[in-house]
Amino acid sequence: MPSLASLSRPSVDTRRLGLIGGTSLAALGLVTLAVAALESQIAVPDASSMYLLAVVGIGIAFGTTPAILTAVGAFVVYDFLFTEPRFSLTVHDPGEWLNLLLLLVVGAVVGQLAGRQRDRAEQALAREREARALFKVSFALSGRRDTTEALASIVATIRNETRMSRVWVVLGEAIAADTTGSRLASAPAVHAVLRRRPGDEPAAWVLVHVPGAAAGAGRDGAETAFRVAIITGERTYGSLWGSRPRDLGVPDAGETRVLGAAADQLGGALERDRLAREATSAEVSRRSDALKSALLDSVSHDLRTPLASIRAAAGTLMDPEVEWPADQRRTLAASIDHEADWLNRLVTNLLDMSRIEAGELQPSLRPFDLGDLVDQAVDRSSPGLAGPRLRVDVPAALPPVMVDEVFLGQVLVNILDNAVVHAGPDAAIAVTARPLADRTVRLSVDDAGPGVPPETMARLFEKFYRVPRTGEGSRRGTGIGLSVVEGLVEAMGGRAVARRSDLGGLAIDLDLPTAPAMASG
Repeated sequence: MPSLASLSRPSVDTRRLGLIGGTSLAALGLVTLAVAALESQIAVPDASSMYLLAVVGIGIAFGTTPAILTAVGAFVVYDFLFTEPRFSLTVHDPGEWLNLLLLLVVGAVVGQLAGRQRDRAEQALAREREARALFKVSFALSGRRDTTEALASIVATIRNETRMSRVWVVLGEAIAADTTGSRLASAPAVHAVLRRRPGDEPAAWVLVHVPGAAAGAGRDGAETAFRVAIITGERTYGSLWGSRPRDLGVPDAGETRVLGAAADQLGGALERDRLAREATSAEVSRRSDALKSALLDSVSHDLRTPLASIRAAAGTLMDPEVEWPADQRRTLAASIDHEADWLNRLVTNLLDMSRIEAGELQPSLRPFDLGDLVDQAVDRSSPGLAGPRLRVDVPAALPPVMVDEVFLGQVLVNILDNAVVHAGPDAAIAVTARPLADRTVRLSVDDAGPGVPPETMARLFEKFYRVPRTGEGSRRGTGIGLSVVEGLVEAMGGRAVARRSDLGGLAIDLDLPTAPAMASG
């Protein structure tokens, strides 16, 4: 079975060695021709420094060791071809020995400097690749709604930047993303695990066996698998896997950093997803509890009050010991009818709210004269609306509106009842309408009551929201009347807006679409 040490030693690349050797020999040959021309044709006494060009070129192209070997080759070639006696490695003139030694030393130093410069350039390129790879991973994670949506592009990026033949992510027991498209999770019997170290110590790969695997499993595999755990704090989400041909060896330091950082970013993103889901669940639970509490409060209070009035009036009428005059019987009967009507509207609003939330509202839109609909709604509204306090100004010249008769009637009754309850018994109420420029009619209900605080204006259409007030009577309202108004108006293609009234109280504006003109025959 392969050891990690054997995996760390990639096989010798004979083609690269051949390329380096051939290039070095070619460079020495070209420089030798140039030296021969300089010393024989131009009579340069010592052109040995020309060999430094070959040393620098090889150092920049292939690194320090090939450059030093080229310097040694230049020393031998110049001694053999250009020093007396020629075609021999012996040197008679001590001055020539000094020149040759200087050539060797300077060549080795220049080769080393050129090789180091090349190494720095390669390190800079490697850092650039790392930064580019991690930026791509971060960018993919930043633009996703859920981490799993970004995994496909992340594994492709990691495969391209780490010389892996395959990269995949395992979350839980299943493969969440794989560059090969596979979804079958099976850990290789023998694979290398990245072991993180404390402080600034570099991480190291450790060869491990899967428990229960056969003794010879993984012995002759052509590829080696590498695994990085995706961990955040004390929570493990899964693993980032990669496989590559064995002759490439263990990922180098840069590739290891990319794999480790990518796993860390995935862990952070998955942790944020988990926290977001928990926060959403907690918010849903909180709102659900608040909704239940508000509904129970509405049912227990707003149903009990009219029921108590109905029972009291009915009990009075049923008393056999009291003979009530006809006018008092009519008064008690009217009280029962009024409270029953209040209950009917309350139940209607609750049912309408349920239909609005379920998306089951299907308005029957037809053209209507707005004045007629307003008159009908006023007749159906609370008795407290009667008298001079109400002013209706709906011009007859207004274009017909395209609405649902029942829906708009319920909307107006809710708004008018809300004004009667909260504006006060003597506050003026005005219903006005005017056309807008965009084939819309604005119907407004204004009151001269105390209005609402500016900070609560934006919440008036929230379900079960009640404006905090002092000195309210027993009937506060359910807090869903205006929510139903908004839902019904939007179902008809309109818009409901609350604002401060010109009369000093609250105003509700309803923007309603007008009916299209009839086509000429």
